[in-house]
Amino acid sequence: MDKVSASNTSLLKKMLAALLAFGPGIFAIGYTIGTGSVTSMIVAGSTYGMQLLWVLLLSSFFSGILMYVYGNYALITGETGLYAFKKHLKYGKLIAILIIIGISFGQWNSLMGILGISSNIIFEIIHIYFPTVGDHQYETVLIIAILVIAIMYGLLMVGRYTFFEKILVVFVTIMAFSFLISLFMVYPLPIQVAKGLVPSIPSVEGGKMMVAAFVGTTMAAATFLSRPLFVQGKGWTIKNLKQQKKDAIIAACLVFFISATIMAVACGALFQSGQPVTKVLDMVEVLEPVAGKFALTLFFFGTLSAGLSSIFPCILIAPILVADYQSGKLDTTSRQFKLITFFACLFALIVPVFGANPIEMQIVSQVFNVFVLPLVIIGILILINNKKSRKLYKTSLLVNLSLLGALFFSCVISYNGVLGLIGYFT
Repeated sequence: MDKVSASNTSLLKKMLAALLAFGPGIFAIGYTIGTGSVTSMIVAGSTYGMQLLWVLLLSSFFSGILMYVYGNYALITGETGLYAFKKHLKYGKLIAILIIIGISFGQWNSLMGILGISSNIIFEIIHIYFPTVGDHQYETVLIIAILVIAIMYGLLMVGRYTFFEKILVVFVTIMAFSFLISLFMVYPLPIQVAKGLVPSIPSVEGGKMMVAAFVGTTMAAATFLSRPLFVQGKGWTIKNLKQQKKDAIIAACLVFFISATIMAVACGALFQSGQPVTKVLDMVEVLEPVAGKFALTLFFFGTLSAGLSSIFPCILIAPILVADYQSGKLDTTSRQFKLITFFACLFALIVPVFGANPIEMQIVSQVFNVFVLPLVIIGILILINNKKSRKLYKTSLLVNLSLLGALFFSCVISYNGVLGLIGYFT
C-alpha cells in the first residue's frame, strides 16, 4: 500500500515538474485562449458546427511559426521585436507606434469583454447552486468584476516573471482538463469534424466577421511581439534555440487542441439543437439539460480559467510593448508599469459597469486584432533576412515560405474583417 502511495506521489511530482518546466509558450496560450477565444469557439461551434475548424488549424500553424521566428530572433540578436523595428526598419518608429496603438486597443477591448464574461460565469456558477442571487444579477456581477480585477492587479504587483508563469500554468491546466472532460460528455459527429477541415466561409450574416475573429484571437500579434521579452524573462540564451523551438511547437499544438475541443463541445451540445449562443446564459439553458450540472460546472470552470489566464497577459501587454519600444527590457517594478496596468484595470470595468453584452463586445474586439497582423509579419520577414541577421543565422527557405503564407493569410482575413465590420455597423 505504501509503495502504491509513494508511486502515485512520485508520478504527481513528475507531472507538476513537467507543467512548471513549460516555458514562455504558457503566455502564448494565455494570450490566445482567453474568453475571447472561448467565446469565438462557442459561438462558431453552436452556429456553424465544425465548419471553421480549417481556419483554426491554419491560424495555429502560422501562430507557431511566428512564435518560433520571433523567439529565435531575440535569442540570436539579443533584440526584441519593436526595438528592432525602430532600430533597423525605414519608418520603423512610426510602424512600431502604430503597432503599439493597434494591439493595445485590441487587447484592452478584449479585456473589457473578458472581465465581463468571467464575472458573468462566476455569477452563473453561484446561481446554479444558489438560485436566489438571480434577483440581484447586475450588482453581483459588478462586485465580482471589481474583486477579480483587484486580485489580478495585486498579483501583478509581485512583479516577477516566474510568479506570472506559475499562475498561468495553474489556470491553463484547469482550463484544458475542464474542456477535455466536457468533450467526453458532449461531442460532435466525426463527419462534422472531417467537413470542418475543408476550407469554406459561412455564407450567412456575420460569417466573415466570425472568421476574422477566429484569426484575431488565435494569431494574436501580441503573442509574437511579447515573446522576446518573455524569452528574456525565462533567462534563455542562444544555447536554448532548440528548447525555444520545442516550446513554440508545443504552444501552437495546445492552442489548436484546446480551441478545437471548445468548438467541438459547443457543436455537440448546441449546434445539433439549433440553438446558437448570443449571451453567457445560453450555455446554462442548453448545456445543463444535455450534460447535467457537473458537466456544466466543469465547462464554466474551464471558461473561467481561460478568462483569468487572459486577464493577466492582457493587462501586461501595453507596458510590455512600451518597454519593448523604449529599450527592449521590461521592468515590472517601475512606476510606468504600475500606472499603465492600473489604467488597464479601470478600463476593463467598462463592460461590467454599463452592463453591456460581453459576448458581442468580445467578438468585435477580436476582429480588430487582425489589422496589425500584416505589419507584424512584414517587419519580422525583413529583420530575419537583413545582412546582420544572415551573418548570425540563415533562415531556412521553409520558414520564409511559411511566413509569406502567413502574410497572405493575414491579408485575406483582414479584408474579410473589414467587410464584416462594415456589415456589423451598417
